[in-house]
Order: sequence, then structure tokens, then C-alpha cells
Amino acid sequence: MVKFLERCYVYLVFVFLYMPIAVLMAYSFNDSRSRGTWGGFTLRWYAELFQDRTIMTSLYYTLLIGVLASLIATIIGTMAALGIHNSRGWKKKLIMNITYIPVLNPDIVTAISLMILFVFAKVRLGFITLLLAHITFNIPYVILSVLPKLRQLNKHLYEAALDLGATPGQAFWKVIIPEIMPGIVTGMLLAFTLSIDDFVISFFTTGSGVSTLSITAYSMARRGINPKINALSTIMFVFVLVLLVIVNIRQEREQKKGRGGKNGAKSQSGGYSPEHSDPQFGTEWV
Repeated sequence: MVKFLERCYVYLVFVFLYMPIAVLMAYSFNDSRSRGTWGGFTLRWYAELFQDRTIMTSLYYTLLIGVLASLIATIIGTMAALGIHNSRGWKKKLIMNITYIPVLNPDIVTAISLMILFVFAKVRLGFITLLLAHITFNIPYVILSVLPKLRQLNKHLYEAALDLGATPGQAFWKVIIPEIMPGIVTGMLLAFTLSIDDFVISFFTTGSGVSTLSITAYSMARRGINPKINALSTIMFVFVLVLLVIVNIRQEREQKKGRGGKNGAKSQSGGYSPEHSDPQFGTEWV
């Protein structure tokens, strides 16, 4: 009986969360403009959506901001993760706590803070400020995606590459980066998803003439319910959902690989050990 009630509670929560989205998606195919009547199945709202110049311009800025912000945030976040990983003591704890603040901070606080900063610096609100804002709030998510892969990394791997004749640059690009690449890709996909999905920070840090799809949908909704909003919201929801599924699948695969690697290492009878040495190759083995 308890399990039945628990399942019912979970199902009710999911219905409460996703039923409005399901209704919105259904009415994006409604031939009638009225939300109270069903006029038949149609795709004309999607056709009109892609013919709307305002929406297409917003789509262009959304994708451009998302791609640039995710790439730049991934580069900065990866370098920051490497620095944090190599830090020690109270400095590392302090930096980690600072990294968590933007993640836990409400979006409205971050948005107003960035807007005040840009106004104080006398930077005109527009494309540049919007891009800088997206880079800023994406960096912590990249750091938190890369750090777990760095923790799984063998701390002697870099030194081993140097001992085998690699330069510091070669050891970094050909040994370290490939090992942490899954975390980098996951962080980049997550940053891109968050950039496309963001509304609050974009609304406060953009200027006239530059708007993302979320801002355009909000502006259209203020003038009345247009069926094209349903179509636009459906496309955005499906696109973000696909990206999140990809991110979660990658994370699940990496976790399984990590568990499999540990179990495989335990089951092997031989391996590297500082207590035994092979005289032929000069390396140490069990």
C-alpha cells in the first residue's frame, strides 16, 4: 500500500510538471487560433514561424550567442579546472566555494549584478554584453563538469609522458586533454543548453535590436497568445530536451566506464608497482 501511494505521488508530480507542456505542444498543431476549440491537425503555425523575420533573427542571435558562449566558456572553464585541481589547501576550498556561488545564486541576482556592472563600466547593452553575460554564468558549469575527470586522472600520467620524451606541450595536448575530453564535451553541451534556455540574465543584459528566442517569445506573449508561440516553445523544448538527454547519456556512460575500469583493475593479477622492476625495459611491473 505504501509503495502504491509513493508511485501515485510520483506520477502526480510528473503530471503536474509536464501536462502544461503537453497541452502547449498539442495546441501548436491546432488549426484554430482559439485555445478552447480544436480545429484539426495542421503544421501551418510552424510554416509561419519560419517565415517570421523577427523570430528568425532571434534564432540567429540565440544560436550565435550559444555557440560562442559555450566555446569560450569551455576554454576558460577547462583552464580554471586545471588550476583548481592543481591547487592545495585553503586556496582550493576557497576557489571551489566561489565557483559554487554562481550556480546556487538566483538568476535574477546574477542578471541585475551584471547589468549594474555593465552600466557602471559604461558598456552599451547589446550583443557584447549579452555574450559576456552568457560566458560568465556558463563557466562554473564547465568547471564542475571537468573537475571529476581530473580527479579520476592518474597523477603520474603527465610525468610518465615527460619521461618518455614528450615535451610539456605534447604531454598536455596528447595525454591530458584526451583523458579529460569527455568532461570537456559534457561541459560544452551543458553550457550550450543553458545559454539557449536562459531568459532572465539575457533580458537584463541585452539591448535594443538584439534578442534571443526566449525574449522574443516573452514579447509575443505580452501582445496576446499567438499560435506561433506554441510552435516556437515546442521547438525550444524539444531541442533543449535532446541536448539534456545527450549530456545525461554521456555522463552515464562515463560513470559506467569509471566503475568498469576500477573493477577491471582490481581483477587483474598484474599491474604497475614501485616494488618490482623489469630490468629489460627499466619500468616497474608486478
